[in-house]
Amino acid sequence: MEQARARDAADRPHASARVPAQGGPRLPEETRGEHTHGEPPAPAPRLVRRHSVRGQILEALRTALVDGDLAPGEVYSAPVLGERFGVSATPVREAMQQLATEGAVEVVPNRGFRVLARTPRELAELAEVRALIEVPVMLRLARTVPAARWIALRPLAEATAVAAATGDRAGYAESDRAFHHAVLALAGNQQLLAVADDLHRRSQWPLTAAPVTRRADLVADAAEHMALLEALIAQDLTVVQSLVREHFTGSDI
Repeated sequence: MEQARARDAADRPHASARVPAQGGPRLPEETRGEHTHGEPPAPAPRLVRRHSVRGQILEALRTALVDGDLAPGEVYSAPVLGERFGVSATPVREAMQQLATEGAVEVVPNRGFRVLARTPRELAELAEVRALIEVPVMLRLARTVPAARWIALRPLAEATAVAAATGDRAGYAESDRAFHHAVLALAGNQQLLAVADDLHRRSQWPLTAAPVTRRADLVADAAEHMALLEALIAQDLTVVQSLVREHFTGSDI
């Protein structure tokens, strides 16, 4: 009998190893070695908050690049930019590292990040590569996508016209990418979208032209969006091919 009691006691968990009572403090799932299959892992507020800040700073820096607030050739330090945006240097540095991978800036050791300027040759090369990718896709879509799908894209084309008319270069850059992205998304190829989005963004900054000239270019480019969309709705392949090729060869947007 005593031996049986001893075995039962050995089988019971020690008090220090028991799961806390309901309502008391609970150990992390990893510590308890438990697996919850019906719910996602507990959120990490600090990581989420930091990622959100970095994302907001990245978008703010992209806007500053397009607007010309960050001038080509100038070197900007993360601490100074952090003060400007009211955040620490860390999310700024992380956002700048992302811009470096996208070819918008380069790292200057012990100083910060230098904004790079696109040469006319680089812009022409980007436009050529974009045309090689997007033109055949758009022509194929023009033959297969019904008019109703194209009509649904009118608000996106109209958004580019509104941004162009007001001279909102950052707003235009965003709406321009959204329009092209929506068109190419009809192909259902995520790899194509990723490559095209990257090329498109690289071709948009830094924009150093004078604001007055730039607005005229934006208005003309937005008009091409509208004309292209109308030709796609009408399934006029001849006009579509002409407009698509002109859109890439006649503009650096």
